Amino acid sequence: MKLYDLTLSGNCYKARLFLRLIGQPVELVPVDLLKGEHKQPPFLSLNPRGQVPVLEDGDIRVADSQAILVYLARRYADEAWFPLDAITQASVVGWLSFAANEMHHGPATARVARLFGRPIDEALTSSRALAAMQLLEQRLAEHTWLAGTSSPTIADIAVYPYAGLAGEGGIDLERYPAVRAWCSRIRELPGYLAMPGLE
Repeated sequence: MKLYDLTLSGNCYKARLFLRLIGQPVELVPVDLLKGEHKQPPFLSLNPRGQVPVLEDGDIRVADSQAILVYLARRYADEAWFPLDAITQASVVGWLSFAANEMHHGPATARVARLFGRPIDEALTSSRALAAMQLLEQRLAEHTWLAGTSSPTIADIAVYPYAGLAGEGGIDLERYPAVRAWCSRIRELPGYLAMPGLE
């Protein structure tokens, strides 16, 4: 199994973290985004969208971090990571969407702008980031894990990186005690894997 990866990417980290949590070995294949490697034909043959991460499992290729989490959970992980009952699955998928939308357009975009100097609409991004973090805080003030389960699911893994890295986008995490407590719970999971900014 191979993961086409970028160390500082929160989306790639979701896959690396989950692979470690479920004890699934993987070969990491670095992709140099600064040199545009992800937009060249060899990589585009893996993912025509030109984005990391991409998981290669034998003849199977899965692109998109949320899709990778679903694939790994269903194929290799304990059912608790993506429970089969319809209500819990709906909750998990809702949070996967939250990770891909609200977290991406808010905290993740703010972080990328600060780290890599990418131009953004700062007022809009800040508004989105604060709204996303407030929703997250409200949920975690009432639930230990995002899907309302007794143990973590892939919903938590999907949302965690850009919530935990929100400070790198100029968001004061001190304002979100429930989010910080949840981040601590994730860091205490057996097999936890750190990344820069999320030690």
